[in-house]
Amino acid sequence: MANLKDIKRNIKSVKNTQKTTKAMKLVSTAKLKRAEEAAKKSREYAKKLNEMLSEISESINKFKVGGSTSRFFETNDNPKVVDILFVTADKGLCGGFNIQTIKRVKSIMAEYEGSSTKVRLRAVGRKGIDYFRFQGIDLLEKDIGISSAPTYEKAQDVIKKTVDDFVNGECEKVILVHNGYVNMITQEVKQTGLIPVDTIKIETKDADSMMEIESDEEEKVLDELVRKYFEYNMYYSLIDSLAGEHSARMQAMDNATNNAKEKVKELTIKYNKARQEAITTELIEIISGMEALN
Repeated sequence: MANLKDIKRNIKSVKNTQKTTKAMKLVSTAKLKRAEEAAKKSREYAKKLNEMLSEISESINKFKVGGSTSRFFETNDNPKVVDILFVTADKGLCGGFNIQTIKRVKSIMAEYEGSSTKVRLRAVGRKGIDYFRFQGIDLLEKDIGISSAPTYEKAQDVIKKTVDDFVNGECEKVILVHNGYVNMITQEVKQTGLIPVDTIKIETKDADSMMEIESDEEEKVLDELVRKYFEYNMYYSLIDSLAGEHSARMQAMDNATNNAKEKVKELTIKYNKARQEAITTELIEIISGMEALN
């Protein structure tokens, strides 16, 4: 027969867990609204930045002999060194949010396995760092505390190291991976070939360009703009990832709260059944004692 005190203690423990998960869901819901709004604003800014970048690069390719000389636009079908820059959360309790990003990173690594291409990992977020460290895989860069509180300045610091390595010829391709926000219940792993820039994938507008830039300044402007493009893509991936993290945690805590509710019901039924058994046993003992006296 089950111990009534143990069952009662379990019910209390599960109810306390339920209160915690419900509170965490409410916190994630509030944080999600702010992160979602920031992601929407950043998406609009990124769209305009892409349009400007495309306009200038197209202008250079159209009117300048040989096109742009910027290294950022040099494509390489057989890179010797590829850097994967990926973003995960600093915290857990968000379902499969982090593991989806890790799986995509491992999938990209598998594509280059067996070839002469060397893959280097640059990690943002404790969960991704802890995973690959446990697997014994070296990480070129490790940044903690950024994905949970992203700022444009922090994004600049992260991407600058990667861009400098590309400019110095230490890597020939950079892939950016993060798990982004789609809606309240959906996240999507996004993979971007960040460097070199693929102008075909950059959004353009049909209207004629209104920008007037001196021809001798075009390359300089393009270089500055493309660096801003890298920085803002990094910043957007951090914000988008944070929004996805909050939505995933909100779902996970909602599921945990519902599971706790069901568990309390099961334990309550078990408690009532054990209590009835205890009462029945006591009654039988009393009746048996009375019959023995007679």
